[in-house]
Amino acid sequence: MAVTKDDVIRALKAVPAPDGAGSLADSSQLSGIAIAGERVSFFITTTPERATTLEGVRAAAEAAVKSLPGVKQVLVALSAERAGGPAPQQAHGHSHAPAQQQKAGASLDVRHIIAVASGKGGVGKSTTAANLALALSGKGLKVGLLDADVYGPSAPLLFGVNRKPDLKDKIIQPIETYGIKVMSIGFLIDTDTAMVWRGPMVMSAITQMLRDVNWGKLDVLVVDMPPGTGDAQLTMAQQTRLSGAVIVSTPQDIALADARRGVGMFRKVDVPILGVIENMSYFCCPNCGTRTDLFGHGGAELEAERLGVRFLGEIPLHSRIRELSDAGTPVVAVEPDGEHAKAYSAIADMVWTGLDAGSGLRAAPRIVIE
Repeated sequence: MAVTKDDVIRALKAVPAPDGAGSLADSSQLSGIAIAGERVSFFITTTPERATTLEGVRAAAEAAVKSLPGVKQVLVALSAERAGGPAPQQAHGHSHAPAQQQKAGASLDVRHIIAVASGKGGVGKSTTAANLALALSGKGLKVGLLDADVYGPSAPLLFGVNRKPDLKDKIIQPIETYGIKVMSIGFLIDTDTAMVWRGPMVMSAITQMLRDVNWGKLDVLVVDMPPGTGDAQLTMAQQTRLSGAVIVSTPQDIALADARRGVGMFRKVDVPILGVIENMSYFCCPNCGTRTDLFGHGGAELEAERLGVRFLGEIPLHSRIRELSDAGTPVVAVEPDGEHAKAYSAIADMVWTGLDAGSGLRAAPRIVIE
């Protein structure tokens, strides 16, 4: 028998509330119970000051729900709300709102949110996400970039930013650079700091970078996802109405196998696949002009065809892209008329055409907030 919300609440009656008064099930700090097959997720709302002290409550809640028959995975996030912040709004069933996102906080007003993802690291996903965002901006769109890779943030290096964002009325002001708004946890920590965080803390951090950042009104928010198919991806699927996902892969089989898993993961949470990009598609010698397919060629296009999704295009492995990325000056921003920028621009055209036609729109996952 499938687990129900009532089952979850009954299980949580055995878990003490964070304030010690009664059970978690009866506490106003419990919210966002979501059930997807054998997976259950919910939030324990707290304050930033107390978030690090509630790991015991979080673990007890996870264990209690995981003991229920029919439950195989439980994700519990500590969601740090601002004191005096807006109360969670009640949501029932699926949303069929227009393309504008339902606000996750005081400042999120976005037509389309797209995830740029890969099943594995090292395929150039972050460079692709940054240049895709800039290419979309170059078409006259209002664009933001959220670096959601908490363990390995790349935005500070890619955009040459080494300062912390401003804070106004307890709302983080994103860094504005090259005509887009950028936010990354890398702006808030020292370069050499290792983020030794468990999944729920990562989920909470991503939620805060959505809710507590003054994104303003955007046409597109590009989210640079971490590698893999874990907590961060689930958080984005549940906290926002993703218009779609772009999968980045290199041509070789080992990368394509992981990209295939990425496509499967997004499909499981009902996020449309906008297409596949083949990065590092080929190498062209800058001296003699000879083209070499270092990692093979065309594998991502064949995989896209096999999976029934669009092939968005190919980006070469070129020292110029690497040099400019390392210098914090993305190629689309500083060489907009160059061949590499044109390749990203063509991909941006395909992505925006798909979004604008409505092929990437979907209802938000069912998240019930008491």
